[in-house]
Amino acid sequence: MALHTHLPIYRKGCDLVSLAYEVQKEMPRHFKRTLGEKIVALCMDMLDLMAEANASKGHERADCIRLLLKCQHRATVLLRVSHEKRCISNKVWAQSVQLLDNIGKQGGGWLKKSVNAKAPAA
Repeated sequence: MALHTHLPIYRKGCDLVSLAYEVQKEMPRHFKRTLGEKIVALCMDMLDLMAEANASKGHERADCIRLLLKCQHRATVLLRVSHEKRCISNKVWAQSVQLLDNIGKQGGGWLKKSVNAKAPAA
């Protein structure tokens, strides 16, 4: 089994965490502790879930990936709110959307592969 640090989804997750800190830094002061901290925490949770999913199998792996995709969706919503409130630039918004889409696609593929792997042969 490959180390989770070698997974493409994990590398994108690391990029997203780095971007989340940039988002928090760019935000006006009154949003940093509320919105900014939540975005960073969700991105960190996604990294943890990626590692946990890689270390688990079957139903447990699928559950981790589902949680990962929920965090991905919540982070997308919070970043969208941040962009609409003009707390982050268009450039940062575009980068975050690209990373989150990539993580969502990879996570969805990983989930399908995990669910299909445990299905009995016909």
